[in-house]
Amino acid sequence: GGGERERERERERERERERENMQCYLSSRRGGGIGQQATEAEAEEAAIERIERLASENAVVLFSISSCCMCHVVKRLLCGLGVNLTVYELDEVDVGGGAHIQTALGRFVGDLSQPVPAVFIGGKLVGGLDHVMAAHISGQLVPLLKEAGALWL
Repeated sequence: GGGERERERERERERERERENMQCYLSSRRGGGIGQQATEAEAEEAAIERIERLASENAVVLFSISSCCMCHVVKRLLCGLGVNLTVYELDEVDVGGGAHIQTALGRFVGDLSQPVPAVFIGGKLVGGLDHVMAAHISGQLVPLLKEAGALWL
């Protein structure tokens, strides 16, 4: 009924406030689409090259799916630390490239069932939420971010 519609509107307003409050640069990179004649192997090779290029060109890259709660937690943590974060939302990528990138990420992280979130810092794979949180709790995350040029303080 009306109460459910009002709760949904409130959730949407909350999501909008969160987007406005994030003090970091979030971008959904949209590179060129992978050609439709490409074989699966070529498409996966192109996806791996794309991942490596994005990881090497940006201090911190998060490969994410917009509806993934673990991805959201990683975004909040990194943004809260003041990181200038590049976010690559796989469900918003053109011409099916996101699916190939997701498969390639699964191979990178060693878990095809849970390829996101995948965080690269300074061109190197840190891992998913568990690895990022472990690095944060152990005090290794901030030095890693500083070394990559993602934090200035």
